[in-house]
Order: sequence, then C-alpha cells, then structure tokens
Amino acid sequence: MLKKKQPIVTLVGAGPGDPDLLTIKGAKALAEADVVLYDALANEEILTYAPKKAIKIFVGKRKGCHEYSQDQINQLIVDNALTYGHVVRLKGGDPFIFGRGSEEIDFIESFGIPTSVVPGISSSIAVPAYQGISLTKRGVSESFWVITGTTSDRKLSNDVALAAQSSATVVILMGMSKLTQIIDLFQKESKGETPVAIIQNGTTDQEKIGVGTINTIEQVVAQQQLSSPAIIVIGEVVKESNKLKGFYEEFIAKELK
Repeated sequence: MLKKKQPIVTLVGAGPGDPDLLTIKGAKALAEADVVLYDALANEEILTYAPKKAIKIFVGKRKGCHEYSQDQINQLIVDNALTYGHVVRLKGGDPFIFGRGSEEIDFIESFGIPTSVVPGISSSIAVPAYQGISLTKRGVSESFWVITGTTSDRKLSNDVALAAQSSATVVILMGMSKLTQIIDLFQKESKGETPVAIIQNGTTDQEKIGVGTINTIEQVVAQQQLSSPAIIVIGEVVKESNKLKGFYEEFIAKELK
C-alpha cells in the first residue's frame, strides 16, 4: 500500500504573461507538483513544467465569468492537498499583488497544511517595462502608485483620487471598466495633458497598446478596441519611453500648429 503524501501547498507567481518570465524557483515547484490549480492570467505554457501525471485544474476568473468562487477555490486547494499531497496554486503576476494570496494561505493553514510562496514578476512593473516605460526616472518621477481600479465591492478605489493629486507615476490594474471615472479624477486636478498608456495582454503575443493623454485616451481606447485585461499607466514617464517618444513628439507638434 502506497504511503499517503504529506499535504503541502505552494503559491507560485506565474508572472505577467510571457512564460519565460516564470522564475526558476517557480519552475522547480511546478516540477514537484501533484496538482496544479491555475488562473486565467497564468499562461498555460507554464503547465509544461509540471509532471504529465499531475492533475491540472483551471480555476480562472474573468469579468462576468467565474469558473469557481474564491471560497470554492480555497476548498479545492485544501481537498486536493489532503488527497494528493503537493498542490501548486499558480497565480498570474505575483500572488500578493491583488492576487488574494494571503487569503488563500490563511484558509489553507487553518487546516494545519504548511504553505510556501514563490514570488512572481508583477505585471504592474513588467508590462510597462516591455514598452520601455520606466516607472521611476531621475528628474521625472520619484515614486509610483500601484492601485486596483475595482475594489471588492466593485467600486473605484479611493486611492485613485489621492494618486491624481501627486506627481507620482500611477499604475492601475483592473481599471478598464472605471476608465471614465479615472479620467474625471485626473481632469479635476488639471492633468488633462498627462501622458497615458493602456497596455492589453502585456508581454504576450496578443499585446496591444494605446497611447495618448488623459483628455484623449478614451478615444484611443475606442479606436484601438482595447479591453481587459489591461494595465493603465499614467504619468510623464510614459512619454520618456524610447518606444513611445515619437508619438508624443508628433502629438505636441500637431498641438502647436
């Protein structure tokens, strides 16, 4: 009779989309998995690091379409750990950046199951970086905010209004459905000419980008047909990107005519 495996759960950050941005430690954890529960934002190519015999369960959530509720996911993790042994919970980006990783750990450990975390590269920094956007730059931006655009009660975070008052770069995740509200807050602070980049499916083959200003970005979104999942980057550093600088030089030239 086979000895039952010791239950253990590893939360692994899958990174922003490009499978090559998975960490070596994340790949090692997957290689030892008996079960993998993975999100919609975790690139499925990453599953090849797990053993072929490992059970793979999709527990992704998209706007308006939830395969499982969070409570169901929590229970699935525990049930599979108790039944099979090592569960890898594969989460897009980093488990602790709007990933509800701490909630899952609290639930899992209440059953006496040991957990560990493998940090992932957060989309909040990697996606802008792929477009040459440095969130901080000497003489331009001394800090940056990373804010969820949609809170647990489906409202816009109050922090966006505070961020709009600062000179920092502002990165908003899960904010496309609240774009009009975000724009209104920045316009109230007389920041209509502040550069904006919206990057959909960042770091993947399906990546799309729209650039403009607070005053023009909604029109750009409509023209480019941008939608979720996307990251909104607001700040002067956007136009400092070597990839995007040409657009803003042309934009300013048109404004001066």
